Amino acid sequence: MKKRHLLGTFLALMALGGSARVFAAGKAVAPAKESPASVVSPVIDYLSPEDEAKTFFLQPGYELQLVVSDPIIKEPVLTVFDGNGRMFVAEMRSYMQDVNGSNQRAKNSRVSVHWSSKHNGVYDKHAIFADNLVLPRMVLPLANGAVINETDSDDFYLYTDTKGDGIADKKTMFFSGGQRGGNLEHQASGLIWDIDNYLYMAMNPYRLRVQGKNVVRENISINGGQWGTTQDNYGKQWFVNAGAESGPLYYQTPSQYGYYSVSGESPPDFPEVYPLIGLADVQGGTVRFRPEQKSLNHFTATCGGEIYRGDRLPADLRGDFFFAEPVGRLIRRAKIEVRDGISYLSNAYDKSEFIRSTDPDFRPVNLANAPDGTLYITDMYRGIIQERDWVGAGSYLRGVVEKFHLEKNIGRGRIWRVVYKGIKPGPQPEMLREKPAKLVSNLAHPNGWWRDTAQKLIVLSGDKSVVPALQEMARSNPNPLARIHAIWTLDGLDAFDAAFLREKLQDTNAEVRVAAIRASERLYQKGDHSIPAIVEPCGKDPDPNVILQVLESASFVKWPDWQTFLTATINASSSKGVKDIGSQLGGGAYRSPSAPAIVAPAPPPSRFTSEEKRILERGEIIYKQLCFACHAQNGRGTPFQGAAAGATLAPPLSGSKTATGYGDGIISVVLKGLSGPVEGKNYSAQMVPMESNDDDWIAAVISYVRNNFGNHSTFITPADVARVRSAIQAHTNAWTLDELGDTLPQPMRNRHQWKLTSNYSAASLPLAIDGNLATGFNTRIPQRPGMWVQIELPEAAEIAGVELDAGTAIQNYPRSYKIELADDGINWKVIATGHSSAVRNQILFPPTTATFIRIMQTGLDPGYSWCINELNLLKMLSAEELLQPPELFPLLDGAVSVTDQPGNPPPPETHERTPFTVE
Repeated sequence: MKKRHLLGTFLALMALGGSARVFAAGKAVAPAKESPASVVSPVIDYLSPEDEAKTFFLQPGYELQLVVSDPIIKEPVLTVFDGNGRMFVAEMRSYMQDVNGSNQRAKNSRVSVHWSSKHNGVYDKHAIFADNLVLPRMVLPLANGAVINETDSDDFYLYTDTKGDGIADKKTMFFSGGQRGGNLEHQASGLIWDIDNYLYMAMNPYRLRVQGKNVVRENISINGGQWGTTQDNYGKQWFVNAGAESGPLYYQTPSQYGYYSVSGESPPDFPEVYPLIGLADVQGGTVRFRPEQKSLNHFTATCGGEIYRGDRLPADLRGDFFFAEPVGRLIRRAKIEVRDGISYLSNAYDKSEFIRSTDPDFRPVNLANAPDGTLYITDMYRGIIQERDWVGAGSYLRGVVEKFHLEKNIGRGRIWRVVYKGIKPGPQPEMLREKPAKLVSNLAHPNGWWRDTAQKLIVLSGDKSVVPALQEMARSNPNPLARIHAIWTLDGLDAFDAAFLREKLQDTNAEVRVAAIRASERLYQKGDHSIPAIVEPCGKDPDPNVILQVLESASFVKWPDWQTFLTATINASSSKGVKDIGSQLGGGAYRSPSAPAIVAPAPPPSRFTSEEKRILERGEIIYKQLCFACHAQNGRGTPFQGAAAGATLAPPLSGSKTATGYGDGIISVVLKGLSGPVEGKNYSAQMVPMESNDDDWIAAVISYVRNNFGNHSTFITPADVARVRSAIQAHTNAWTLDELGDTLPQPMRNRHQWKLTSNYSAASLPLAIDGNLATGFNTRIPQRPGMWVQIELPEAAEIAGVELDAGTAIQNYPRSYKIELADDGINWKVIATGHSSAVRNQILFPPTTATFIRIMQTGLDPGYSWCINELNLLKMLSAEELLQPPELFPLLDGAVSVTDQPGNPPPPETHERTPFTVE
């Protein structure tokens, strides 16, 4: 082992004492107690598993056992088990092998498998199950192999070991989702078989279901998760999101129903963490660590969550949510309490954590319920945990990494088992060899992993001979969890019907009734329209969780007149949970008793084409998968935990000049990232490069941002992205706004010298360049082809674009346009044409010298006039021009002249604005 200089660890160990014990490979280590965070020395080398174990601090009575370690495994990120208790480990062997993340997509990662030949919990057999993979992200064992997903792909393959030697020798397509791109931290993960027999994952807004030999996809709400997925005893999925820096997100309902939060669902200090290591290797700088101790101060990298559902740890752990914080080298235990239908989270310990380490290389990234009833921890054990986009040259984190040589600690990894003093791990299962009739008994097992696995294997078998046994278990088993699993196993075998639904809605246990209502959704989707009448009476159930499930199911499958039912049920309930959560369901379909009658508004004009709508829909999915964590669902920026009031992780996108301004600028930002202040403010969340995504992806998310959150700006096309990508290919670092501004066209600064003419309402032209978005040029009559505004410059100049902003007249943008240039005002050349759907249009074209510019409105809209509240001509400014201040005075009235188009006299001047009623 390398010599290690760890002054901080030494100082911490000098103060040890207490009752917690740590085990490594079965060997006890001296008792330990907590100590304040200690600053580590500037040289950090890796430790052996035995020495690493000495750096762990656990709550009293808990112990760690080493399960498997390097060199058998390297860079582990995920641990799951098959029906015989074999442990599958996903190993990302190409992840961050140097500080630049070189060659990360190399096909040298793998999924390994490990088992105990003596069935004693000692994993003495090892094999490479699937090799030559690209950073495997998801592994789901089935009955005859394991489903594996790799990075940059939404394809899932079933790998099968037909020889029984632990090496997969057959690969078949399980589900074809196609290729994808993006940062490694921004792709799907955490595939689980949920209790409802659907397969869920973090990031992707859909779920999968095995139906015979087919796997079908169903689109659902976006869940907000990032790395890892888990479920509780009742099938509600739980996620954490590192980007949001708050830990768990949207845990009030199962994810398919939407993403909902309730005020006070966790205390304000819940995101605060309490590491024992003083090493501030954080992305974002000083706002993320305590200045004196150099210890992480709040969540920044939460991942790999698991609801503990085992039977070989203390009973008070069951149902608690555990998740990792690898930057803090700790594991949080969160207590879950459900009161009046609302789930509340709290730290199980006062200013402490479940597990902490003083080893800088301890990097827990995933937790898993194990067949033996304990909790397994996947320790990636490495120096750098952040992906390369967060360790860029010149970043704060890069400096810390290089100072402590963290980039040198690679190629290792450990799996740990959490046990409790005096409780032995349980036996190893052999469910892959058992018949479905035998598996039914496991649905009542005290270990949730056994129940889940038995249900999955029965459903995959398709053996309906067990239906009577399942019905009997659902009726009479004293364990409500067994009755719930029996219901869902019947559902998976397509043996749950309306008659049995009626029966189970009378169950004495509320969670059993909830399961029956949720299972009724598929009956309705398959055509049984008697379901609403059967389930609606449960809207008056004495338990608010049952009422909420009725509302969730009704809004999810869209019962007839479900909005009216939802409103009536919420109004009749006194439950805070029913009101707070129910009112958010179905996009806020609830209407309070005091609300005025709903009057259908007149339909707005057709603003977007069918193709633009498709782009917006895709952009919305991308935004809600990824961007919301920092910019918030409303585009106003996610509040920053522990920071000053009003501070957000990232700049607001609502009203952002960068987001809605010149298209090339926001494309450049998304492709290459952005650092430094934005409009005078510094933000802790870094805008990382997204250039690994394709042009369609970039165009969709930018177009969505530019046309939501109160923004109305031009669409970005894939061709726009391709052009900018090529132009800035040599730019390797994140932009600053100053750098970016120098590359973009800017408004010309001689507007006071322009001569403007128009064939409609020319007297209002000065208002188009007076700097006030609330007033502007207005044709005063509905849009028709041939309306134009002309600009004559004092001398010929190179023009690179035109900016038209309708300001507060949000429906009065030109429906389509034609831009013409001329040297003499007679011989015109068309330079740009297009369709418009935005209040603010930036029309860019190759820089062209001209004296006259004519903007022609070529669309037709009988309901709205054409307005230009701000008009700019764009050009690339010289270095000298960039130093000059922008003009601060409006156009002089004497520079305006009126030209009437023959045969089309100008309308009388009025102060009316849109809309118009045309008779």
